[in-house]
Amino acid sequence: MTYLDYRYKVEFAEKEYREIDDYCKTSGITWFSSCWDETSVDFMEKFNPVGYKVASATLTDDNLLKKLSSTGRPIILSTGMSTIDQIEHAVTLLDSSNLIICHCTSAYPCPPEELNLLAINSLKEQFDVPIGYSGHETGLQSTIAAVVLGACLVERHITLDRALWGSDQSASIEPIGFQRLVRDIRVVESAMGDGVKRVYKSELPIMKKLRRV
Repeated sequence: MTYLDYRYKVEFAEKEYREIDDYCKTSGITWFSSCWDETSVDFMEKFNPVGYKVASATLTDDNLLKKLSSTGRPIILSTGMSTIDQIEHAVTLLDSSNLIICHCTSAYPCPPEELNLLAINSLKEQFDVPIGYSGHETGLQSTIAAVVLGACLVERHITLDRALWGSDQSASIEPIGFQRLVRDIRVVESAMGDGVKRVYKSELPIMKKLRRV
């Protein structure tokens, strides 16, 4: 199957998008999409999305970025297969006050040695915007590590069954895995603290019992 045939097979029409919109409204789910061309932006505006995702593949499409920026909506910019110069240029076309940049490596699935999670810190130093993480790896550990490094947003693909047909299945998480990921991220967020070293009340009985003069 050619890539174009694959796109035709999996692509939704307006009917399916209406179903998604209706379901999300009744379920209290906020949804938005990743538009790959300007016409799609006009189409998605019918649904009054809360924002847009810029796929890594379209980071260098200046006309698309300008079109998305003209909506005035928040934008998540994914940076897979992009150089720092390309990211810098893309940012100049967008409103930095309404932007999140996501570190990403566009391999499906991505091997751990190519995740380069420390690039999250590099992006935080270079751009005065929140930095997130878009992962296509197998497993959950590295996504949790991204949160430890300061990722304010996490994107992972979800599937009902990783053995299903399709190009992204092996880089996706099944529902149980997704629940575990959210659970563990919340634990990590709670455990991070504020960085101020202190003695907690829970330590006092132990300190009284074990601390040497």
